[in-house]
Amino acid sequence: MQGIYINLYIPHMSTTKPVQFIGSSLDDLRDFPLSAKREAGHQIDQVQKGLEPDDWKPMNTVGQGVKEIRIYDGSGTFRVVYVAKFADAVYVLHCFQKKTEKTSQKDLEMASKRYRDLVQELKS
Repeated sequence: MQGIYINLYIPHMSTTKPVQFIGSSLDDLRDFPLSAKREAGHQIDQVQKGLEPDDWKPMNTVGQGVKEIRIYDGSGTFRVVYVAKFADAVYVLHCFQKKTEKTSQKDLEMASKRYRDLVQELKS
């Protein structure tokens, strides 16, 4: 029985995906206030381990499988747009501070372009 447990349990523990930041997303994340940056790091770590972030929503308008981590901080509202459906990595497409209730068209277009470029690159 122990062998079955080990085979089921250990592979899950060792399946941490690497993170790849696309475009300026890492620099944009580094511009977040410290507490928002720490929360974003924690949430990305959860995604790397195959878990869902604490607060997220699908972003199907950006691309299939794209999700948005929502971070609320004393200094504002922040977003991390990522895709984790590919086997090799978690790809962070875009990080930004949200200034209005609705996500700006500029931010949606940036994430969409990076997603399309990523899919094209992964195909080649």
